[in-house]
Amino acid sequence: MAHFAQLDATGVVKQVIVVADSDTGGGTLDTESVGISFCQNHVGDNSSVWKQTSYNRNFRGNYAGIGMTYMSGVRTLGVASTDVFLNNQPYPSWSIGINTAEWFSPVAQPALTTSEMNDAKVYAWNESNYNADPSTGWVLR
Repeated sequence: MAHFAQLDATGVVKQVIVVADSDTGGGTLDTESVGISFCQNHVGDNSSVWKQTSYNRNFRGNYAGIGMTYMSGVRTLGVASTDVFLNNQPYPSWSIGINTAEWFSPVAQPALTTSEMNDAKVYAWNESNYNADPSTGWVLR
């Protein structure tokens, strides 16, 4: 089985469908164009934009989900330029990891002490704090 994500004009995933390998020419990225044609015919819109996604995250960083964004030319996964599906950027200061298709804070999250864990404390990111003083971006709650 192959999985395809339909994108809107801004690259946001509208839906993800499962397509039989027999309808995609084998279900590999090499035959993605066959699967795209199938998807366009399936929804009755030959101008709709589709990209193949990997349930096992074998390519394009993440399995596409509704609301995620497809981005091309991203520097991640150890290559100079690739295309990936990403969750929305959580904060303006966060960037995409070099070896993963995930967002990372500009400052490492502090480790919880045993006492903090026992008290069910967690760290939460505060963008305003970070902008005022980067060392205070993570706030214990």
